[in-house]
Amino acid sequence: MEAQLELPTRNAHFSPRPSENGFPSFNSRLARHGLHPLRATGIDVFQINVGKLCNQTCRHCHVDAGPDRTERMTRQTAEDCIRALELTDAPTVDITGGAPELNENFRYLVDASKALGRHVMDRSNLTVLLLRSQSDLARFLADREVEIIASLPYFLAERTDAQRGAGVFDKSIQALKLLNRLGYGREPALRLNLVYNPTGAFLPGDQDALEREFKRELDRRYQIRFDRLFAITNLPISRFLDFLVETGNYEQYMERLVNAFNPAAARAVMCRNTLSVSWDGRLYDCDFNQMLDETVGFGAPTHIRDFSPELLENRRIVTGLHCYGCTAGAGSSCGGTTA
Repeated sequence: MEAQLELPTRNAHFSPRPSENGFPSFNSRLARHGLHPLRATGIDVFQINVGKLCNQTCRHCHVDAGPDRTERMTRQTAEDCIRALELTDAPTVDITGGAPELNENFRYLVDASKALGRHVMDRSNLTVLLLRSQSDLARFLADREVEIIASLPYFLAERTDAQRGAGVFDKSIQALKLLNRLGYGREPALRLNLVYNPTGAFLPGDQDALEREFKRELDRRYQIRFDRLFAITNLPISRFLDFLVETGNYEQYMERLVNAFNPAAARAVMCRNTLSVSWDGRLYDCDFNQMLDETVGFGAPTHIRDFSPELLENRRIVTGLHCYGCTAGAGSSCGGTTA
C-alpha cells in the first residue's frame, strides 16, 4: 500500500482524492503521471449492449447475465442508436450483451450498421450458435462479414467448464468448428478472435505467448483455427467481485492491480475512444461503468436520445477503483492488451 501522493502542480486544481476504500484513488494515480483528468480522444468504437439475456451463467460475468434476465433493448432504442451512429465517423460497431444474438433487434443493428459502411463486431459466447432458434445465425454473420469475438477461457474442458458451466467447452468446440467450415479464422474477411479470462484472482499472462499456445493446442487437438487471442483482466465488479469477497481474495487482488498500474496502459484505455450504449439507451464511458451504473458525467449527455458528438468526443471520463483492472500490467481492453 502506498502513502498519500504528492500531486504535480499542474493537476492540483482537480484535487483528486488521495485514497478510496484504503487504496490509492485511481485519479490520484493518474495525476501522478499527468493524466488527470482522463479525457476521450474521439469515438472510434460505438459499443451497443443490447441487454442481459444470455443462455449461459458464467462465474466471471461482469454483466451478471443469464437466462432469467429480462433487460433487453427495444426497437425504438435500437433505432436511436443507428440515428446517433449516423452522426459519427466511428468505423466500428461493437455489439455485446448478454448473448447479443438473442435480442430480437440484433440482426437489425447488424444490417443497419453495415448499411452505413461500418465494421461490425459480435461478442459471442459461441454456444448460442447451436441453439435451435439460431440455426441460421452463423451463416447470417458470415454473409455480412461480421467479426466474431468469442469467449473461450481455456483450450481444456475442465478449466472452461469450471468458469462457464458443465458441457460448455464441448459446445464451444462444436461452434468453432462450424465457424471454421464457413471460413472464419481462414479467410481474411471473416475474422475470428478468442477472449481469454483468468479463472482465478490473478492477472492474465503474456497475450502473445497465450495466443501461440492456444493456436498450437486448438489446432493439434481439434483442427481449429482463429485469428487473434485477447487476454482480458477480470475487473472487480459484479460476479467476479462476489467471487473475490467470498474467497477472501479481494484485498490481495486489488493490491495486485494497484501495484501493477502502468501509465502507458492508462494512456491507451478503451474508454478514450469508445462510447458504450446500454440496453435502455443510457450512455457510458465503457461497458464496466455501465454495470456499475456510472453514466457519462461532467455535463455530457447521458442518453442516446440526446446524443451529441461535440459534447461526447472530448468528454471527461468517469473513473473509479475498478479502472485499475484496465491499467494493470500490459493493460486490458475489449481488444486485449493495450501496452
